[in-house]
Amino acid sequence: MPGSLTTRSLAALAVVVGLSASTASANSLLPVGPKVGDQNLSPFYRWSETLPESPGMLLRKEPMLAQPEITSAALAERILYTSSDFRWHAGIVPVSGTLYLPKGEPPAGGWPVVAWAHGTLGISDACAPSWTGHKPRDATYIQRWLENGFAVVATDYQGLGGPGPHPYLIWQAEGRSVLDGVRAALATYRDKLAPKVFVTGQSQGSGAALGATVIAESYAPDVPLIATVATGLVSTFPDGPYKPPQTTAIGSPIYTSLMLLGGSLPDGAPSADDLVSDKGKPILKAARENCSTEMREVAGWDGVTAENVYVEPMAQIIARLTPITDMKAVRLKVPLLLGTGLADSTLVPTRQYAEVAALCAAGNEVVWKTYPGRTHNGGLIAAFPDALAFFRGMLAGQKPSSNCAGIAEPGAPGEAAKGVAFND
Repeated sequence: MPGSLTTRSLAALAVVVGLSASTASANSLLPVGPKVGDQNLSPFYRWSETLPESPGMLLRKEPMLAQPEITSAALAERILYTSSDFRWHAGIVPVSGTLYLPKGEPPAGGWPVVAWAHGTLGISDACAPSWTGHKPRDATYIQRWLENGFAVVATDYQGLGGPGPHPYLIWQAEGRSVLDGVRAALATYRDKLAPKVFVTGQSQGSGAALGATVIAESYAPDVPLIATVATGLVSTFPDGPYKPPQTTAIGSPIYTSLMLLGGSLPDGAPSADDLVSDKGKPILKAARENCSTEMREVAGWDGVTAENVYVEPMAQIIARLTPITDMKAVRLKVPLLLGTGLADSTLVPTRQYAEVAALCAAGNEVVWKTYPGRTHNGGLIAAFPDALAFFRGMLAGQKPSSNCAGIAEPGAPGEAAKGVAFND
């Protein structure tokens, strides 16, 4: 086996055994402690005072660490704000994130706001982008918005940095984190930000972005949402008109273990510890203490297979989980730009096409863009020019032209283009 994970940089963030619920949680309904990924990052993330009763309120802010990819930010801050817990019904909880304002003077009325929802990083506090920094691909994406005159609010999501579990892929929860981060930013920088909000997300974040769009009217009618972009589409629509030829279950020990720890097991079900085998315990430990990169290293150890990680066949484990990516297609108030890399072997194009078809069938204004040769990772950057044109068009009052009438079922994932940044 490789050397102990405790030698790795992220693992140096010590788990606080016996983390006090009084400093980690506003409500005893919220599970807390090392078993759900809580760690002692810094005092910034722990709110010991009485929390405000309303979501979307800024609790504190401090300078964010510099990143070489982000050069167009006049202000970069780590933020802590209030949101409301959907999964455990624990009321108001603190959520962390980052906020960036472009260089120069804001335009008349302020900078429009892009709310960024990141993809899978893990479920432990050590994975919060506000703590570790955004991974280079995501930082590059944030930089492109800044250099084009958009402010960026990037949630870590509930439970990444803040107390309790991270409700991984639970779109109702992640959507709240997205919207409440926007609320906090708009209230804090009224003189610099315009009441013009766009949401964009990739992979896990695509579900968060779409989730935020679905709940915006009822949960956050004060957020002036204009349009949404989602790439690497993860959401599923069982009642949609198209059924993918393959299962839509995310049958990987990495993602399945994250779901086991992230709230997908129904209340009263066996715990994640009960469901993993001796071979799977190191993966669960890596999830609680580190991030997805370390989980993949453990999953690559000799003798570890998808068939021996759990005490039951993986299909049976997945059947135990709440279908958290499932949605019902509804007519949304804002137009959607959806992007798919045609070399995506993580969330295959036919699965993503099923989402597009369902949203089109519900009468939404959908523009679907596909990117030959682009992988799951590569699709985000490939889609940026289209996303920028989409948002700029909306700011100019131009109604996007839906291409629902012309969409067609894609084939199997194609070959990845070579020599393209982040196209691994």
